Amino acid sequence: MTVERSYVRLAAVAFALFVAWLAMFTVAETDIAIVTLFGRPTRTVADAGLHFKWPFESVMRFDRRLMVYDPGSSEFLTKDKKNLVLGSALAWKIVDPNKFLQTVGDVAGAEMRLHDLVWATLAADIGRVDLTDLLSIEPGRARVQALADQVRSTATVETERRFGVSVVDLQLKRINFPEQNKYAVYARMRAERDRIAKEYRAQGEELALKIRAEADRQRSQLLAEAYRDAEKLKGEGDAEAARVYSQAYGKNPQFYKFLRTLESYKKILNEKTSIILSGDSELLRLLTQGKVPDAR
Repeated sequence: MTVERSYVRLAAVAFALFVAWLAMFTVAETDIAIVTLFGRPTRTVADAGLHFKWPFESVMRFDRRLMVYDPGSSEFLTKDKKNLVLGSALAWKIVDPNKFLQTVGDVAGAEMRLHDLVWATLAADIGRVDLTDLLSIEPGRARVQALADQVRSTATVETERRFGVSVVDLQLKRINFPEQNKYAVYARMRAERDRIAKEYRAQGEELALKIRAEADRQRSQLLAEAYRDAEKLKGEGDAEAARVYSQAYGKNPQFYKFLRTLESYKKILNEKTSIILSGDSELLRLLTQGKVPDAR
């Protein structure tokens, strides 16, 4: 009897430990747990650590961290009927675990619902903008990030209400054209750049003409002012020379006449000049006799 009682006690202890093990569960820092009774949620446990439940209850754990979903590339149509291939990625997280469990159940189901809802919103918003609003060389015109933020804001309202998940961020990481449209689009982009380059060159030439015209005007003005000042100074010099000559002539007219004659000879005579002088020439008398005419 003693051996049988020992077996019973060991069995009771083992059963108690098994029940205690079924009644305990742990929650990690990165998880959030839902306690369910026959598949129906009874409570949510968000605090990390050791917790207890009834042995007949179950625990489901969900990752509370951000999760990234990359669905690959999809083709969309813009307002001006241009096809675009967009590659994107979104970051999402669970904000209402009870609703998440009841509507989608797991991560794969959530990503499938997110793909349908977010991409429907993205297609609708892209259909309201022109291609030039997404791809443009004009500063400030391209609004790709603004479009992504608008889609995220619209989609997260629906995902939180319907599935208990929040779209934290949406990025359009790749924008391309379908292969059959690439060459036509690139040709149009080159034509647009050529048009803008010609416009810039025309503006530059117009500005250059204005600068040249202004420089020519200033040059002509400076030359005219310099000529005016030069003529003024020349006139003043001639007047001063005439005054000096007049004073010299008034003091000794015959000597003044003699000097003026020498100056004129100096200007017209050189080593190749031959002259014929009369016998009573004052210059001949000066050259042969070395006499200066008498001053009277």
